[in-house]
Amino acid sequence: MIDRRLSLAVFSALALTALGACTPTVRVEVAPITIYAKLDANVRLQLDEDVKALIQKNPNLF
Repeated sequence: MIDRRLSLAVFSALALTALGACTPTVRVEVAPITIYAKLDANVRLQLDEDVKALIQKNPNLF
C-alpha cells in the first residue's frame, strides 16, 4: 500500500513538473519607432527674444 501511494505521489509530482515546464511563449517583433524633430525658425526666434528679455532683467547673469 505504501509503495502504491509513493508511486502515485512521485508520478503526480513528475506530471505536474512536466506540465508546469510547458508554458507557451509568444514573441512579437515590433519595428522601432523613428521620430523626426525639426526646429522651426519661429521657435528659435521666440527663444532668442526670451533670452534677450532675461538678460535685460538680469544684466549680471553672465
